[in-house]
Amino acid sequence: MPVKKSNAPQKKKAVAAVAKRGRAARPRALDPATIHEVFRRFREANPEPKGELEYVNAFTLLVAVVLSAQATDTGVNKATRALFAAADTPEKMVALGEDRVRDMIKTIGLFRTKAKNVVALSEKLIAEFGSAVPRSREELETLPGVGRKTANVVLNIAFGEETIAVDTHLFRVSNRLPLALGKTPLDVELGLIKAIPVEFRQHAHHWLILHGRYVCKALRPECERCVVHDLCRWPEKRI
Repeated sequence: MPVKKSNAPQKKKAVAAVAKRGRAARPRALDPATIHEVFRRFREANPEPKGELEYVNAFTLLVAVVLSAQATDTGVNKATRALFAAADTPEKMVALGEDRVRDMIKTIGLFRTKAKNVVALSEKLIAEFGSAVPRSREELETLPGVGRKTANVVLNIAFGEETIAVDTHLFRVSNRLPLALGKTPLDVELGLIKAIPVEFRQHAHHWLILHGRYVCKALRPECERCVVHDLCRWPEKRI
């Protein structure tokens, strides 16, 4: 009986060929002059972009960003209006208690864990930071529920730092244009810090997030409304 030859080598070659074509099709990042033009247009269209989370001070901003993980800004705002009216300081939040906080944010995803984190971070702010929101990423990341993205948002909005908070919208836009290519949010963040001209860094993450949220959408990008469509190298753009 003849021995059947394995087709494994042929399959391996086919997979390698597909991977090679994929790498070849991947657009290179925009050059510095084009990146400058991208952000010039963003600034012209929206000179003073703002985040969409509602807050009254650095503490409530921190809480709002913690609550916004895996939730929409609109949904968070609906829940936090009453919450922040009742507790706009760490002391008031601790006094409110986890049960009451949980009840007030129950329309937000993961509300049980988030309520626990909000009260715990409030306690830590009181015990270790004199009730003030710390101004360094390292210190912010010691707070319950606070990761690098949350810390970057707080540093940028509350303290005017030139940080880039990479959410799913920004990650998508950066890789599509592309401004900075990366497989992880940290890759993209570090690449953007190097690529974005200093004059645009203060508002860069707002421009990119808003662009990804309302124009360069995941499933139905509205390329016809994009102010940088002619500069974009994404092979699937609709213009």
